[in-house]
Amino acid sequence: MTQWHDFLSTQGAVFQDGELQSFGDSHNELAAANGDIITSLSHLGLLEISGEDAVTFLQGQVTNDVKKLDGSVSQYAGYCSPKGRLLALFLAFAHADHLHLQMPRSILEPIMKRLKMFVMRSKVVITDKSTDILCFGIAGPNAERALTALFNTAPQAPQQLITLDDATLLLLAGDSVRYQVFTHTENAERLWNTLSANSTKVGKSVWDYLEIQAGIPEIVPATQEAFVPQMVNLDALDGINFKKGCYTGQEIVARTHYLGKVKRRTQIVHINTEEMPQAGDTIQLVGHEEAIGQIVRAAKSPNGGVDALVEIRLENLELTDEFPVWKGKKLEFKALPYALN
Repeated sequence: MTQWHDFLSTQGAVFQDGELQSFGDSHNELAAANGDIITSLSHLGLLEISGEDAVTFLQGQVTNDVKKLDGSVSQYAGYCSPKGRLLALFLAFAHADHLHLQMPRSILEPIMKRLKMFVMRSKVVITDKSTDILCFGIAGPNAERALTALFNTAPQAPQQLITLDDATLLLLAGDSVRYQVFTHTENAERLWNTLSANSTKVGKSVWDYLEIQAGIPEIVPATQEAFVPQMVNLDALDGINFKKGCYTGQEIVARTHYLGKVKRRTQIVHINTEEMPQAGDTIQLVGHEEAIGQIVRAAKSPNGGVDALVEIRLENLELTDEFPVWKGKKLEFKALPYALN
């Protein structure tokens, strides 16, 4: 990863604690968020699950049906504790004869260690591929055109996966057009130079902003074991299969689904603040100290202030005399790009 970061640094990239902060002009990068942008997603890690028992093993660990991963699609999937609380949220896909799980690097090592504890006698090998396979994020109205010009093709349906000789292309779900490009280190500089020619190079926070607009949650150390999957809308993102059979935490997840309406959900909000909320920060009703929810993820908005995903009790959205706040700042609720059951 050092070589890749060194290459990006020659183009103005600024890193802090291994995360791409900006390309030297955070203000203009944020202003370009809804245009054509490209970033390195090196803050995300990638596990490879291989071996003849890989599918069977992972099927007993995660919320989604990994048997449906045939190399042409991806899916979100949760990894729960026995109490049904999320330890991780993956973007999962199959490639050749193995499976991949993408997640924040901040949780990759403990999650890999935990998964290995349950391999036992299964023929499964779990490997960290984060330094061997690099990932770009490319988004904007001309992103498809840029990919087609380089690769002669681009995914057309959300979560569709196309594997080529020198890259794997993935179209993410959401109203904004967002692709991920996976490639081996030997191809990375060449592909980056071509794809970045007509795009604004941006830092991680701009990509986070786009993910928030798409309603995509993430699990980081501060929020591990804080949520049942439905609290972060994983069911609305087709990240839970209720017919696949048993997996760790399945009883709690299924009970939450079949007993009726979920009482806690994640919403998109805008907060008029210059201070950055952190994942795990609590939400209160104005004038009260009791927590009614917490920040899932947050990023600066091109319109000023901060946009965030906030997990909250739904009953608190219906109050007229009191309203939810973060550090005294009112939450302005925005529409999700998908429906909640």
